[in-house]
Amino acid sequence: MNLHEYQGKQILKSFGVTVQEGVVAENLEQAVKGYEEIKTKFNSPITVIKAQIHAGGRGKGGGVKVAKNLDELKDKASAILGMQLITPQTGPKGKKVHKILIAQDVYYPGPQPTKEFYMSILLDRSKGRNVIMYSTEGGMEIEEVAEKTPHLIWKETIDPKVGLLPFQARKIAFNLGLTGNAFKEMTSFVAKLYKAYESIDASLFEINPLLKTSDDKIIAVDAKVVLDDNALFRHPDLAEMRDILEEDPTEVEAKAAGLNYVKLDGNVGCMVNGAGLAMATMDIIKLSGGEPANFLDVGGTANAERVEKAFRIILKDKNVKAILVNIFGGIVRCDRVAQGIVDAYKNLGNIPVPLIVRLQGTNAELAKQLIDQSGLKVYSAIELQEAANLVKQLIKN
Repeated sequence: MNLHEYQGKQILKSFGVTVQEGVVAENLEQAVKGYEEIKTKFNSPITVIKAQIHAGGRGKGGGVKVAKNLDELKDKASAILGMQLITPQTGPKGKKVHKILIAQDVYYPGPQPTKEFYMSILLDRSKGRNVIMYSTEGGMEIEEVAEKTPHLIWKETIDPKVGLLPFQARKIAFNLGLTGNAFKEMTSFVAKLYKAYESIDASLFEINPLLKTSDDKIIAVDAKVVLDDNALFRHPDLAEMRDILEEDPTEVEAKAAGLNYVKLDGNVGCMVNGAGLAMATMDIIKLSGGEPANFLDVGGTANAERVEKAFRIILKDKNVKAILVNIFGGIVRCDRVAQGIVDAYKNLGNIPVPLIVRLQGTNAELAKQLIDQSGLKVYSAIELQEAANLVKQLIKN
């Protein structure tokens, strides 16, 4: 589950991590109040207005602006609130900005120069261990740094039996070229950041930029936090931070119905039971000349109600030209699934695209007989290749 910047910073702050302070606002009135609060607290008229969407590269799309006074705040906040923000991570449609963050200016003058770093924590699946990845090249996309200057990226792997050790935090601060108070601040920052990461069952922390201020403080200027969906039952308070306005409406509807659905850009809808079979089905669609329009796992209880709901969700995608239902009858009997498909088809009234149904497993032949005798326009198959050939033929026609 993705979080907004301001939500990520709230979590980090609760673990003692120093962050760029800010006030979230959903309208201009709240933005003005937030400005006055930040101005008073930090004795500076300069604030930063940051669009809150689940995507990076906001500055490149005009979603981050500096306001030097109240009038500029009003003009720039009004322009960002409600805008359709397009960044390299949103795609061409962009995302509508519903909230902004009025944040303190942390690039203030002082005795030392400021310096931006990059830091992230994530799971290295090949090693089965968490890794802290960091670089002196903060403020840039890490992919660009990896491509052009890979020697400027360091990784610190954490042994899960002992966790982050003090010498590792010091090593990170040393590799970043820090000394004196900034060195001490960084070692403390890294330790608190890692504790937060483990405590909330996160799957990703990304702090970019991580700033050394002009007075040698270490501050998280941005915070990308992704939570592990499978661990949210342990964190009901964090689960409440979910912002469905940032998610695809169809995916939200599917989740509410207990369906695992991810929208894609293809032309063949998929309805499958089991994630592995879903991936194989998407592969066979590609090999047959089509493109999968979605990932949809109906789970082990593919009854008529679930199947009907799945059909309705798939058909909301106007790009779908055919639907392939691929069910393996292990826990659930194929004839029951077939009856569910027939009942769902009748309840829907009409499915305007070709429907290919492949059922394999317990009572597969009986299931095929039920579908063939239903009188409905359904193409049945038992073998996966047979289903793939039907998809190819129907798309071509």
